[in-house]
Order: sequence, then structure tokens, then C-alpha cells
Amino acid sequence: MREGQTAVTRRQDYQAPAFWIDTVDLTIDLDPTKTRVLSKLVVRRNPDVPAQALKLDGDELNLTRVLVGGAGCSFRMEGESLVLENLPEGAEPFELELFCTCNPAKNTRLMGLFMSGGSFFTQCESEGFRRITYFLDRPDVMATYTVTLRADKKLYPVLLSNGNLTDSGDLEGGRHFATWHDPHRKPSYLFAVVAGNLVAREQRITTRSGSNHLLQVYVRPGDLDQTEHAMNSLVHSVLWDEWRFGLKLDLERFMVVATSDFNFGAMENKGLNIFNSKYVLAKPSTATDADYDGIEGVIGHEYFHNWTGDRVTCRDWFQLSLKEGLTVFRDQSFSMDMAGTASARAVKRIADVNVLRTVQFAEDAGPMAHPVRPDEYLEVTNFYTTTIYEKGAEVVRMVETLLGREGFRKGLDLYFQRHDGHAVTCDDFIQAMADANAGSALARHLAQYKLWYSQAGTPQLKAQGQWDAATQTYTLQLAQSCPPTPGQPSKLPMVIPVRLGLVGADGQDVPLALQHGELLHGDIWVLTEAETTLVFTGVTSEPVPSLLRGFSAPVKLQAAISDAQLMHRLAHDSDPFNRWDAGQQLGLNVALALIQDTSAAIPAAPLSPAFIDACRAVLRDPQLDAAFKELALTLPEEDYIAEQVDVVDPQRIHAVCDAMEEQLARALQADWQWAYEQNHDTGAYVPEPVAAGRRALAGLALHMLCLAARGSGDAVWPGKTYQRFKDAGNMTDRLHALDALLYSGHELAQPALARYHQLFKDEALALDKWFALQARAPDRAGSALPAVRVLMQHPDFTLKNPNRARSLLFGLCNANPAGFHRADGAGYAFWAERVLELDPLNPQVAARLARALDAWARLAEPYRSAARAAIARVAAQPSLSNDVREVVTRALAE
Repeated sequence: MREGQTAVTRRQDYQAPAFWIDTVDLTIDLDPTKTRVLSKLVVRRNPDVPAQALKLDGDELNLTRVLVGGAGCSFRMEGESLVLENLPEGAEPFELELFCTCNPAKNTRLMGLFMSGGSFFTQCESEGFRRITYFLDRPDVMATYTVTLRADKKLYPVLLSNGNLTDSGDLEGGRHFATWHDPHRKPSYLFAVVAGNLVAREQRITTRSGSNHLLQVYVRPGDLDQTEHAMNSLVHSVLWDEWRFGLKLDLERFMVVATSDFNFGAMENKGLNIFNSKYVLAKPSTATDADYDGIEGVIGHEYFHNWTGDRVTCRDWFQLSLKEGLTVFRDQSFSMDMAGTASARAVKRIADVNVLRTVQFAEDAGPMAHPVRPDEYLEVTNFYTTTIYEKGAEVVRMVETLLGREGFRKGLDLYFQRHDGHAVTCDDFIQAMADANAGSALARHLAQYKLWYSQAGTPQLKAQGQWDAATQTYTLQLAQSCPPTPGQPSKLPMVIPVRLGLVGADGQDVPLALQHGELLHGDIWVLTEAETTLVFTGVTSEPVPSLLRGFSAPVKLQAAISDAQLMHRLAHDSDPFNRWDAGQQLGLNVALALIQDTSAAIPAAPLSPAFIDACRAVLRDPQLDAAFKELALTLPEEDYIAEQVDVVDPQRIHAVCDAMEEQLARALQADWQWAYEQNHDTGAYVPEPVAAGRRALAGLALHMLCLAARGSGDAVWPGKTYQRFKDAGNMTDRLHALDALLYSGHELAQPALARYHQLFKDEALALDKWFALQARAPDRAGSALPAVRVLMQHPDFTLKNPNRARSLLFGLCNANPAGFHRADGAGYAFWAERVLELDPLNPQVAARLARALDAWARLAEPYRSAARAAIARVAAQPSLSNDVREVVTRALAE
């Protein structure tokens, strides 16, 4: 571990490597405590760089041999790096042979080669390969790999690596070997090894182009019955990518492997994807609808990296969004296409935007704010963020919005024609998109569009409309700005595609006719100026503006629109995203009025009769799908509300949200009963959108009915909910019932929790849910933190497993604002203890937890002072990892 290192890496300092590595031949003798790695590299000088020493990256390795051209050579160590100076001159390649050992069993960081459940796995992105052998561990060094694995055959009968299996057989002493060759050049971060006692679900497919391939999903023995959905998702991904983008599977086989110990969701190693078991394993009794959706999305994401990330990769880690933003856009598009109906597609879009607005917008407003293409970092793993992924995907989505679907496909085709097999930059991607669509809005504004990659922060879009009855025109004024972020005090105007509509008094869209200028695709204004004025003609009655339809740009909209106009949009807007958002804005308006008036008591009935009636109309509307109703009737989240105020009082926000939700539960009690009766029976479990939407709405109805019963003392619905918990035929219904009991604080929650543990004590992913549910439970009389402390002592809890640590610690610190933000500061003290405890074990998980206090500077007192003291306590530790040090140092600079 590189404690205390403070060197900052800057994008402007990029230099091409002084050497290239053309081929890598690895022989790895696997042993838990002493794995031996023989590396034979064909190396040549880069003629474009002045002659210099070869400096190879290493981390926690034991080096025993260095040969150049088969002969010994001098070398020196520079920290953890291996430096070779007297190497052959000229352009001819030479062979470098290295022999070293590593200790996978002690690798709790889960980077490089590590053990999980008695098997070997690797994680090499971003800088893990240097923990296996010495190498130029950077993404612009691409080579072809041949890998021979040797291991005890009884303990590790399955030996896997990238590419195609070329040889295998038995060795003396009960050992065996397997040799794999990957014909495609790749950077070291895409290298992978798996060895263990695993079983596979296999399926052979014929693609649209007629080629045959073997697909394999490897899991531990006993988990094979949970792999059907993962395999189906993989098949759909392969076929969809060829249909939508013409991108074919380029290997004889494609493998997915699940492990229970993994820092990330999954990793796109070429041909051998390694997954957190959460995104592979699913059966109705242990996985929810959200789990099934997550598996489909992540399987798709990692497979789609085969082209956008593997075939074309990043020149350096500042270009991370080149592969991640593009691939998130692709996996979101895939999931929307798999959803099928227009309503299901809209629900998926709403869910994606909800993550962006609650998590990424907060990141943009905090100390870790950074552009989609960052300019510097201390620890690169800290920039695997929602800005790189989700905002990066929105930047790509806007490209498709500007170009249209066919134009986007033309641009992607040109991108691969130019750059297949190379390590490139975000500029290369956007240039190909523009060049393939000469004369497009993107091409005309290309230099300005690139600001989306270089400017941090969330742009703000202000809108003001005025109808003129005499001239039958509607004037819309638009203005954009972007607040300062660390290192960027002033911002330039961005290219913002504003998809818009005007909703007439009859609920129908008004035909759009501009007095001057032209709308792109008939409904998009491409805003490039700081401000502009649009005049629509032929508007015979006052309309209601519907702006940013489909969330056409990742901006904050500040529109001068009344509650009555929002009600009209909630009832009639033809754009489902904006219809949902109108309800969110109505709820937000009520919450903000109560939160900002700190002198006033919070009323028991903060919602107006009109708001209640609007919610009832949505719930009873026969034309709306259940999934949309569930989203529309879920009030804004506390974290999202907190982002709208300058000074955050977490307890007041929580109290206001409680009052709003409890009133909605009481006022619509009969309607909730009707909704439950209409939707609770979905038949045999099938993970498809319509049934999932009905389960979601039935779950929300149970939640509300138990909440109403808490106030009235009624025992009927809690009793029905407990029975529902016991009788549920799937995990989705069971968890909805358990959550309803736990959230309402009913006494039946405790026997339900005990019964759940008894049922699923041997199911790791189901137990993660059990811990997480309790960590997020409402904080009544300061109960949340003590409950989490008790759960940390539970025999099933361990900090060493990232999923388990996240379920409990993140459940409190990230998902339970009232339980975490205590007036006595005890929540922050607990956070500091856990960050310091996790850091030596797993710096990446520790750094993620450290970000729970990113927004400390906006907290009201006494929270602000207590939070700062906790951060300072962590920062004062001299042996912090770079991962955590960067987070807390930037936080304290606020």
C-alpha cells in the first residue's frame, strides 16, 4: 500500500511511454500464499520518445529474477517500481523475463490477484496488474497475451483466462494446466485469471451474422440454479449489440464468472468478465425485481465494453468516461429496448434520471466535483463516479439527441473504423461523431460542446414564459448559467438541447411554430447562448410549458410555473418524464416552504386538498401503468430535497417528509386499499415490467397502509402485511411487506426479521438485504445508530466482504439521513471509526464510505461543526491510503 504518497497526476502532463510491450507470455503457478509468476515480454523502444530507462510498476511483489535476452542484467528499485537502464538500443524488440511472487491470501484490498471462497480471482482496473507482476501498467500499452495457469487439480479444477483455450492437460503431483491466448491487443487492466471449484451454465448461440459462439456463466457449486436470468441477459446483449450497432462477438467463447468478494459491480476483462455475485445470481425466492433489472443492465454493460472499452480503450485514466459514459448510455438503451412498451421505457428513464439528480447533482455541488474528463487526481479509483458514468452517459445521450439515431450510428461506425485496436481520448470520440455528421448541430458547435467534458458542475436553466392573447403568441425566455466548482470559478455557456412542448388548456400538445429560427427534429431548441428568447405563433389559448422533455439535458431547471400549471401537467403532459416530474416538483414546493420557514411548526397536514386530489387521480387513472403510478406517488427523496437548499437541517427535512408521507397515507387510505387489492396478485413470478410494476404499486400501498395504521392504532393492515410476508411467493413481495412493518415501527417487524434470518441465513445476497433494511429503518428516539452497532457484532457481519460492509455501513451513513445526522454528532463519530477501520483492509470501500460527508459544509449547526471534526479526525491519521486521503483533504478544503 502506498500510504503517504501525495503526488498528483495531471492530464496535461501526459507523455507516451518510452517503451511498448508487444506480447506478454505469462506462466502462473497458483498457490494461496506464494503464487509464482513468470513473465516473458517482447519489448521495444518507442522511437517518438527520447531514450530513457524502463520503469515498470509493481506493488507488494517479491522479485527473484530479471533477464534481458536470456542473460542477467542490472536493475534497481525505486520505491515499488523496477528500473532497468542498460537495455538494448535501437528499434529492434528484445525479450525481458521477470520472475516474482505474490500472496493472494493476504490481499484484502481485492486488487490484483486475490482469494474469495477458496478460489482465485483478479481485478486489474485500474492499477491492479502491477500487484501480479512488474509491468507498464497503463492503459495505452496494449499487447497480446498468452497465459498458462498451473494449479492443484482437485482444489482448482477450473482454470480460466482471457481469450481462447489453446491447450490443457495434467501435470505431475496432482496438478494440471490450461493455456489461453487472446488474439486481441489489450491493456493490462483487462487481464483476468480465475481458478477454483466452479460449475458453468453453458449455451451455444448463432449470431445474426451466422457465427457460432459458446457462452458460459461460472458460479460456485450449488448456485447454478440462479444463473438462468444472467445467461438470458447475456444472450440478449450479444444479439442486441449486433442488431443496434452492428458490433459482433469477436471470440469463440465469452465467459462470466461470479464472486462474492468484489469491490465493483463487475469488470469487463476481455472475454472473461468477473462479476460481483449480486449481478449474476437470481431466483425468485431471494432476488427482487430490482435485482433482476440490475443483472440485465450490468451483464449488458460489461458485454458492451467488449467494443466500447476493450477493442477501443482509454489513452489514460482521465479519459475514463470515453468507455464508461458511452457504455452506460449503451446499457441504458439496451434496458429500455428490453422493456418493450413506451410506458416501461419511460419508467426506466425516470429511474435513471432519479439516480443522476439525487447522487450526481450532489457530487457536482460538493468538494469532489470534477468534469466528465477530470484534469487531475491523487488516486484514480476515486473517479469511478456518477459524474464519469451517469453524467458521461447523458453527454453521450445528448449527442444522439443532436444527431438522431441514424446519425449517432454513423458516428459510432466511423469511431470504430478510425480507432479499433487503439487507446484514444474523449476528443477522438466526439470528433468522429461530428465528422460523420457534417453540418449537424454537433458539428457546428463542436468546440462549445466539448465543454461538457471539461467544465464541472450542473448547469442551471432558467425559464420564463408569457402568453399574449392579442397576438396569439407565447414568448419563452431561456437563460443558462453554471455555479463555481473547485478550481473552476467561472464557466462558459454550454450546448444544451432543450426538448420542449406546450400543453394546451384541453390537455393536448399545441403545435410548435417558431416566429424566428427552427426547432431541431421539430421539438428541440439547441441553446448555445447565455440567454435567448423564443416566440411561438398560433397559440390561441394560454399554454403550460413542458421543458426538458425526456430530461433532454443534465441540467437543473428553474421554471416560473405555478402549482396550478404543475397540476395541469401532472394530469395531461404527453411526456411521461415531465408528467412524473410535475408531481415531484409539487411535492418539492411544499417541502421547501416548510423547511425554509424554520420558525414555523410543521403541520400535521402540510399537503393541500388539491395535491391530495391530484394524487388520487393518478392512483385511480385506468390509463396509467402501475409502475408509473408507483413512481409518481413516491414523494421526493430527502437527499434530493437537501440539494435544493443552501443550509441543510437534516432533521427538519426528515420531519417535513414524514409529515407529508403520513398525510398521504391517511388521506388516501381507501385508495391505497383499492390499489393493493387490484395489484397484489401477480400470479407465478416472472421478472417482466408489467408484473414488476404491479408488485411495486402493491408494495407502496402496503407501506402506506401500515403507516396509516401506525397513527390510528389499527391492527388489521399490519396483520395482513405480516401474513403477506409469511406467504409471499417471491422476494419482492416479501421485502415489501417486511419494509412496511419495519418502516411503520410495528411490533410485528421483529418476529418478521427473525423469521427472515432463519429462512435466508445461508443466502449471502438475501442476508445483505436483511442488514441493509435494518440500517435504513426510521430513526425513532435515536434508535438507528445503536441498532447498527449491535448488528456489527452479528456473527454474519464482516467488514472484509464489500457487499456486507456496504449493506450495513452505507445503509446508515448514505441512506438514513435522520439516523446518521444526529445532533450529538455520534453518527459522524461512528463514520470516522469505520472509515479508519476499513482503510487498511480495503481503501476503495473506505473511500466510498468517506464520501458520505461530502456535503458537510452546507449542514446547519450543530451538525456542521461535528461533521468537520470527524473529517479532521480521519485526515489526521498519518497512514491513510491515497484513496481516503484525497476525499477527506478535498472535503476539508471546502
